Amino acid sequence: MKVSQLLSTKGRQVTTIDESRPVLEAVNELRDRGIGALVVSGERAPLVGILSERDIVRALASSGAQALDLPVRSIMSSQVVTCNESETLDRLMKLMTDRRIRHVPVVEDGVLTGMISIGDVVKHRVEQLENDKRDLLEYVSAR
Repeated sequence: MKVSQLLSTKGRQVTTIDESRPVLEAVNELRDRGIGALVVSGERAPLVGILSERDIVRALASSGAQALDLPVRSIMSSQVVTCNESETLDRLMKLMTDRRIRHVPVVEDGVLTGMISIGDVVKHRVEQLENDKRDLLEYVSAR
């Protein structure tokens, strides 16, 4: 399966936050939307970084509660791993595992078109395994 197919099923909505906003605002956004990462936008480009729960925890561990007042740009990950819509989910799963990342923005021709989380990939894989199991059971019981 390709990333484009998964996006057509799960949706293409991506929640973003401006790099100048305070971390506390990002924390509230993550909580309110029930998501684990935000794409960070800025004056330079619509994708200047990514801010994950992991980034926030690290900032809190090193700076304490003052981290919540910092601008998002100061704790975001600026080295963003992206994929395009023609990427296969198998390759994306390997990329996420090898790089130890949980969220990958999807960029097509320089435009942000979606976000894939490890949860999206795992959900698809579980559905695939359940379908395989059902097909095998039907095959065996037909004999």
